[in-house]
Amino acid sequence: MLRSPSQPPQPEWKASWDAIQPALQKVRRSMATARTSPIKVMRVSQLDSDILDGELFQILKDQLWSALSLFKPTFKERFEPELLAVLNLFLFKLSVYDSSATYGSQLQNLKYRNEWKHGGALESIAKDAPLSQTQKVLYGVLTVGGQYVWTRANRYITAQGWGELDESDMRNKVYRVLQSGEKYWKAFSLLNFLIFLWNGKYRTLIDRILAMRLVYGKKSLNRQVSFEFLNRQMVWHAFTEFLLFLVPLINVEKLKLRLTRALLPKSYLVSSKGFDQLPDNQCAICHDNASAAESGPVGQIQDFTVHNAYGTSCGHTYCYYCIQSKLSIFGDEWPCLRCGERVESISKLVEKVEDEK
Repeated sequence: MLRSPSQPPQPEWKASWDAIQPALQKVRRSMATARTSPIKVMRVSQLDSDILDGELFQILKDQLWSALSLFKPTFKERFEPELLAVLNLFLFKLSVYDSSATYGSQLQNLKYRNEWKHGGALESIAKDAPLSQTQKVLYGVLTVGGQYVWTRANRYITAQGWGELDESDMRNKVYRVLQSGEKYWKAFSLLNFLIFLWNGKYRTLIDRILAMRLVYGKKSLNRQVSFEFLNRQMVWHAFTEFLLFLVPLINVEKLKLRLTRALLPKSYLVSSKGFDQLPDNQCAICHDNASAAESGPVGQIQDFTVHNAYGTSCGHTYCYYCIQSKLSIFGDEWPCLRCGERVESISKLVEKVEDEK
């Protein structure tokens, strides 16, 4: 084909490129409608990122309360919603607004992407579309502003007692509408979480509304998890729970007493404290309790006389309260402080008074 001298020379491949354009357009249309494997993001990574965000917020919250500890307690109670809103806004600005990912998500190699631009075959093969300015702003309004408005409104309505007004009152109707809205929000959040467990797409209801999906920030970076520490923690946790269940069922004092009787001779147990030398009208348990307490109030004279006398199976006398408290703890393993024999039973001592004629 002849060309005029004024026309620039065409590259040799231009004609071939123009010739294959219809075929390339057909391939592009087929790829747009083709089914591809959906992108899979580990659910545990998304849930772990939420836990990390919560722990980070709690740490900053504790530091904030510590800094405000010198102020009046009423200051924190009065402005708590505002302070928490400022803290949430600070975290939102430095995380989602600036880098499209929370701090917990960044630790889990996750980031948000605009799912509205990833439909069909573009879900897993196209480059991740960044969040739009509208999505970021709406996310901040719903998470930070929505939480603040809801908390402050609940405080005001509760303080004014709108729920206790007559049902025909407009304020009571507003209260009931808010309560119903909270129930529906929790129900839809639960439904969204069940769907998330099934397909792993949107972790929260706000993410689904704004089409903000968590995906891997670096697809070539795998999740590196060492289960050695996790297994050790689970074993120790289970062992601790078992001990907390078992210890109340074990009478430690009774077990210690049984070991003492098995390792030490009876004569040593009796003579070590000298209770076998006490008069019969003195309660050896009262003496033992007083010696364990080391000292009583200054200037007070202690009385160890037996009150409401009860006799043991070994023939010695104690106060009813003293001997009964020992038997309720140690059972039939408790040894008499005077002779060292096991006390198996007690009985009330009744003194007979003869009339003088």
